[in-house]
Amino acid sequence: MSSDVARRQKRSETHASLITKELRKDIISGQLPPGGKLKVRQLAERFGVGLSPIRESLNRLSREWLVHHNELRGFSVSAVSEQDLDELMKARCWLNERALRESIAHGDSAWEENVLVSYHRLSRIPRRDPEGGSRVNPAWEVAHRAFHRSLINGCGSTRVVEICDQLFDVADIYRHIARATPTQAKRDHEEEHRPIMEATVARKADLAVELLIAHFMRTAEQCREPLRRMAMVGKKRSVPAS
Repeated sequence: MSSDVARRQKRSETHASLITKELRKDIISGQLPPGGKLKVRQLAERFGVGLSPIRESLNRLSREWLVHHNELRGFSVSAVSEQDLDELMKARCWLNERALRESIAHGDSAWEENVLVSYHRLSRIPRRDPEGGSRVNPAWEVAHRAFHRSLINGCGSTRVVEICDQLFDVADIYRHIARATPTQAKRDHEEEHRPIMEATVARKADLAVELLIAHFMRTAEQCREPLRRMAMVGKKRSVPAS
Protein backbone atom coordinates (compact mmCIF):
# COMPACT_ATOMS: atom_id res chain seq x y z
CA MET A 1 0.00 0.00 0.00
CA SER A 2 1.46 3.39 -1.04
CA SER A 3 1.86 6.16 1.53
CA ASP A 4 -0.74 8.31 -0.30
CA VAL A 5 -3.32 5.52 -0.21
CA ALA A 6 -2.56 4.86 3.46
CA ARG A 7 -3.03 8.56 4.30
CA ARG A 8 -6.34 8.69 2.43
CA GLN A 9 -7.55 5.56 4.21
CA LYS A 10 -6.55 6.95 7.61
CA ARG A 11 -8.28 10.25 6.83
CA SER A 12 -11.43 8.40 5.77
CA GLU A 13 -11.38 6.36 9.00
CA THR A 14 -10.98 9.55 11.04
CA HIS A 15 -13.91 11.16 9.22
CA ALA A 16 -16.02 8.04 9.80
CA SER A 17 -15.28 8.09 13.54
CA LEU A 18 -16.23 11.76 13.89
CA ILE A 19 -19.37 11.31 11.80
CA THR A 20 -20.36 8.21 13.78
CA LYS A 21 -20.09 10.18 17.03
CA GLU A 22 -22.24 13.03 15.65
CA LEU A 23 -24.89 10.76 14.13
CA ARG A 24 -25.04 8.66 17.30
CA LYS A 25 -25.79 11.80 19.30
CA ASP A 26 -28.46 12.92 16.81
CA ILE A 27 -30.15 9.50 16.82
CA ILE A 28 -30.16 9.15 20.61
CA SER A 29 -31.52 12.67 21.13
CA GLY A 30 -34.26 12.19 18.53
CA GLN A 31 -32.99 14.87 16.15
CA LEU A 32 -32.91 12.03 13.63
CA PRO A 33 -36.29 10.41 14.41
CA PRO A 34 -36.87 6.65 14.70
CA GLY A 35 -37.64 5.06 11.34
CA GLY A 36 -36.38 8.08 9.39
CA LYS A 37 -34.45 7.55 6.15
CA LEU A 38 -30.72 8.20 6.19
CA LYS A 39 -29.69 9.24 2.70
CA VAL A 40 -26.00 8.72 2.09
CA ARG A 41 -25.60 11.59 -0.38
CA GLN A 42 -27.41 14.08 1.84
CA LEU A 43 -25.25 13.11 4.79
CA ALA A 44 -22.13 13.40 2.64
CA GLU A 45 -23.14 16.96 1.75
CA ARG A 46 -23.91 17.76 5.39
CA PHE A 47 -20.48 16.63 6.60
CA GLY A 48 -18.57 17.69 3.50
CA VAL A 49 -17.06 14.25 2.86
CA GLY A 50 -17.25 11.50 0.27
CA LEU A 51 -19.71 8.61 0.31
CA SER A 52 -17.26 6.06 1.76
CA PRO A 53 -16.93 7.49 5.30
CA ILE A 54 -20.72 7.95 5.48
CA ARG A 55 -21.34 4.31 4.58
CA GLU A 56 -18.67 3.19 7.06
CA SER A 57 -20.29 5.29 9.78
CA LEU A 58 -23.77 3.95 9.07
CA ASN A 59 -22.49 0.37 9.04
CA ARG A 60 -20.87 0.95 12.45
CA LEU A 61 -24.13 2.33 13.83
CA SER A 62 -26.06 -0.62 12.43
CA ARG A 63 -23.81 -2.90 14.49
CA GLU A 64 -24.80 -0.83 17.53
CA TRP A 65 -28.54 -1.34 16.76
CA LEU A 66 -29.04 2.40 16.17
CA VAL A 67 -29.36 2.13 12.38
CA HIS A 68 -31.22 -0.41 10.25
CA HIS A 69 -29.84 -1.46 6.86
CA ASN A 70 -32.04 -2.93 4.14
CA GLU A 71 -30.33 -4.07 0.94
CA LEU A 72 -33.13 -2.63 -1.18
CA ARG A 73 -34.17 0.45 0.81
CA GLY A 74 -30.84 1.54 2.20
CA PHE A 75 -30.24 2.95 5.69
CA SER A 76 -32.73 4.25 8.23
CA VAL A 77 -32.80 5.08 11.92
CA SER A 78 -33.89 1.99 13.84
CA ALA A 79 -37.61 2.01 14.61
CA VAL A 80 -39.03 1.99 18.14
CA SER A 81 -41.94 -0.04 19.50
CA GLU A 82 -43.22 -1.64 22.68
CA GLN A 83 -42.08 -5.02 21.40
CA ASP A 84 -38.57 -3.71 20.83
CA LEU A 85 -38.61 -2.02 24.25
CA ASP A 86 -39.53 -5.33 25.91
CA GLU A 87 -36.69 -7.12 24.12
CA LEU A 88 -34.27 -4.33 25.01
CA MET A 89 -35.21 -4.44 28.69
CA LYS A 90 -34.85 -8.20 28.80
CA ALA A 91 -31.32 -7.95 27.41
CA ARG A 92 -30.38 -5.04 29.70
CA CYS A 93 -31.67 -6.76 32.82
CA TRP A 94 -30.02 -10.09 32.01
CA LEU A 95 -26.60 -8.65 31.16
CA ASN A 96 -26.47 -5.93 33.80
CA GLU A 97 -27.57 -8.35 36.52
CA ARG A 98 -24.78 -10.78 35.69
CA ALA A 99 -22.20 -8.00 35.30
CA LEU A 100 -23.23 -6.36 38.58
CA ARG A 101 -23.11 -9.64 40.48
CA GLU A 102 -19.65 -10.40 39.08
CA SER A 103 -18.46 -6.89 39.95
CA ILE A 104 -19.72 -7.17 43.52
CA ALA A 105 -18.12 -10.61 43.88
CA HIS A 106 -14.76 -9.78 42.32
CA GLY A 107 -14.42 -5.98 42.14
CA ASP A 108 -11.40 -4.60 43.98
CA SER A 109 -11.08 -1.47 46.12
CA ALA A 110 -10.39 0.68 43.02
CA TRP A 111 -13.67 -0.46 41.47
CA GLU A 112 -15.53 0.26 44.70
CA GLU A 113 -13.96 3.72 44.92
CA ASN A 114 -14.95 4.45 41.33
CA VAL A 115 -18.58 3.58 42.10
CA LEU A 116 -18.54 6.02 45.03
CA VAL A 117 -16.82 8.80 43.05
CA SER A 118 -19.14 8.35 40.04
CA TYR A 119 -22.22 8.56 42.25
CA HIS A 120 -20.83 11.62 44.07
CA ARG A 121 -20.22 13.43 40.76
CA LEU A 122 -23.69 12.54 39.51
CA SER A 123 -25.38 13.74 42.71
CA ARG A 124 -23.66 17.14 42.48
CA ILE A 125 -24.84 17.94 38.94
CA PRO A 126 -28.34 19.38 38.41
CA ARG A 127 -30.39 17.17 36.13
CA ARG A 128 -32.10 20.06 34.36
CA ASP A 129 -30.16 22.22 31.94
CA PRO A 130 -28.96 25.32 33.84
CA GLU A 131 -29.72 27.41 30.75
CA GLY A 132 -33.40 26.74 31.32
CA GLY A 133 -36.13 24.80 29.61
CA SER A 134 -37.04 21.15 30.09
CA ARG A 135 -33.89 19.77 28.45
CA VAL A 136 -31.75 17.43 30.51
CA ASN A 137 -28.36 18.86 31.47
CA PRO A 138 -25.74 17.35 29.07
CA ALA A 139 -23.24 17.18 31.97
CA TRP A 140 -25.77 15.11 33.95
CA GLU A 141 -26.17 12.78 30.97
CA VAL A 142 -22.41 12.16 30.90
CA ALA A 143 -22.25 11.59 34.68
CA HIS A 144 -25.33 9.34 34.57
CA ARG A 145 -23.73 7.09 31.96
CA ALA A 146 -20.45 7.02 33.94
CA PHE A 147 -22.26 5.98 37.11
CA HIS A 148 -24.09 3.09 35.46
CA ARG A 149 -20.88 1.96 33.77
CA SER A 150 -18.99 2.07 37.08
CA LEU A 151 -21.42 -0.43 38.62
CA ILE A 152 -20.49 -3.18 36.17
CA ASN A 153 -16.92 -2.19 35.36
CA GLY A 154 -15.51 -4.74 37.80
CA CYS A 155 -17.15 -7.75 36.13
CA GLY A 156 -13.94 -8.81 34.39
CA SER A 157 -15.30 -8.73 30.82
CA THR A 158 -14.74 -5.68 28.63
CA ARG A 159 -16.98 -7.22 25.97
CA VAL A 160 -19.92 -7.46 28.34
CA VAL A 161 -19.36 -3.85 29.45
CA GLU A 162 -19.23 -2.69 25.81
CA ILE A 163 -22.48 -4.51 24.99
CA CYS A 164 -24.10 -2.91 28.05
CA ASP A 165 -22.88 0.47 26.79
CA GLN A 166 -24.57 -0.16 23.43
CA LEU A 167 -27.80 -1.18 25.15
CA PHE A 168 -27.56 1.99 27.25
CA ASP A 169 -27.46 4.02 24.00
CA VAL A 170 -30.59 2.30 22.65
CA ALA A 171 -32.34 2.81 26.00
CA ASP A 172 -31.43 6.49 25.80
CA ILE A 173 -33.57 6.80 22.67
CA TYR A 174 -36.56 5.58 24.66
CA ARG A 175 -35.69 7.86 27.58
CA HIS A 176 -35.75 10.89 25.28
CA ILE A 177 -39.15 9.81 23.95
CA ALA A 178 -40.47 9.59 27.52
CA ARG A 179 -38.98 12.96 28.49
CA ALA A 180 -40.79 14.65 25.62
CA THR A 181 -44.14 13.67 27.15
CA PRO A 182 -45.64 16.65 29.09
CA THR A 183 -47.69 14.42 31.40
CA GLN A 184 -44.68 12.36 32.45
CA ALA A 185 -44.50 11.84 36.21
CA LYS A 186 -41.55 13.47 37.97
CA ARG A 187 -38.89 11.17 39.39
CA ASP A 188 -36.29 11.68 42.08
CA HIS A 189 -33.35 10.12 40.27
CA GLU A 190 -30.96 10.71 43.15
CA GLU A 191 -33.24 8.72 45.44
CA GLU A 192 -33.14 5.90 42.88
CA HIS A 193 -29.37 5.98 42.29
CA ARG A 194 -28.25 6.36 45.90
CA PRO A 195 -29.72 3.03 47.18
CA ILE A 196 -28.20 1.23 44.17
CA MET A 197 -24.79 2.69 45.02
CA GLU A 198 -25.11 1.88 48.72
CA ALA A 199 -26.17 -1.73 48.13
CA THR A 200 -23.37 -2.18 45.59
CA VAL A 201 -20.52 -0.91 47.80
CA ALA A 202 -21.99 -2.89 50.73
CA ARG A 203 -21.65 -5.97 48.48
CA LYS A 204 -25.34 -6.82 48.85
CA ALA A 205 -25.72 -8.39 45.43
CA ASP A 206 -29.40 -9.44 45.61
CA LEU A 207 -30.53 -6.00 46.81
CA ALA A 208 -28.33 -4.12 44.34
CA VAL A 209 -29.67 -6.15 41.42
CA GLU A 210 -33.27 -5.76 42.60
CA LEU A 211 -32.88 -1.96 42.83
CA LEU A 212 -31.09 -1.68 39.47
CA ILE A 213 -33.71 -3.71 37.61
CA ALA A 214 -36.52 -1.73 39.26
CA HIS A 215 -34.75 1.45 38.09
CA PHE A 216 -34.60 0.13 34.51
CA MET A 217 -38.22 -1.02 34.53
CA ARG A 218 -39.48 2.29 35.94
CA THR A 219 -37.95 4.03 32.93
CA ALA A 220 -39.45 1.46 30.55
CA GLU A 221 -42.94 1.97 31.97
CA GLN A 222 -42.68 5.72 31.37
CA CYS A 223 -42.02 5.00 27.69
CA ARG A 224 -45.13 2.93 27.04
CA GLU A 225 -47.75 5.66 26.81
CA PRO A 226 -45.83 7.79 24.27
CA LEU A 227 -44.95 4.67 22.27
CA ARG A 228 -48.63 3.72 22.06
CA ARG A 229 -49.51 7.21 20.89
CA MET A 230 -46.77 7.06 18.25
CA ALA A 231 -48.09 3.70 17.07
CA MET A 232 -51.63 5.09 16.78
CA VAL A 233 -50.42 8.07 14.76
CA GLY A 234 -48.51 5.69 12.49
CA LYS A 235 -51.63 3.57 11.93
CA LYS A 236 -53.75 6.61 11.07
CA ARG A 237 -51.17 7.78 8.53
CA SER A 238 -51.07 4.33 6.93
CA VAL A 239 -54.85 4.22 6.41
CA PRO A 240 -55.66 5.40 2.84
CA ALA A 241 -58.11 8.25 2.47
CA SER A 242 -61.57 7.11 1.38
